[in-house]
Amino acid sequence: MEIILIKDIENLGKANDIVTVKNGYGRNYLIPQKLALLANEGNKHKVAQIVAQEKHREEKILKEFESIVAKIQEATIQVGAKVGTSGKIFGSVTNVQLAEAIKKATGEEVDRRKISIKADEVKQLGTYNAEVALHPKVKVDFEFEVVKD
Repeated sequence: MEIILIKDIENLGKANDIVTVKNGYGRNYLIPQKLALLANEGNKHKVAQIVAQEKHREEKILKEFESIVAKIQEATIQVGAKVGTSGKIFGSVTNVQLAEAIKKATGEEVDRRKISIKADEVKQLGTYNAEVALHPKVKVDFEFEVVKD
């Protein structure tokens, strides 16, 4: 029996995939649980339209992310920190501070959870590297500078 998956199912397929399963599994479990649809011509046509819309939406999002990447690469990102007499900063620079610095420098808001600082800890003044993963296909490495506040 051919079915169209509505949701991702482990060991079977991803959403909108057309897969072949045993009749009982499809009729007694997948279709009643709203995990799949019967793969007739009408449903195949609907899924094709949905996939085309998702592809268009994905392309639009990728273009937006690429413009954000260009702004991040062009900008000079500086994070201000309070410094002791020995040159060490109080605490360390976090993703939250880095997200705020990116917003100041570029005007674009970046989710702090998508930022990863490549150094173990940022506890001194200087230049460090970080990465922003806006999308699985769109990642950018950039340098930021920790300066005296």
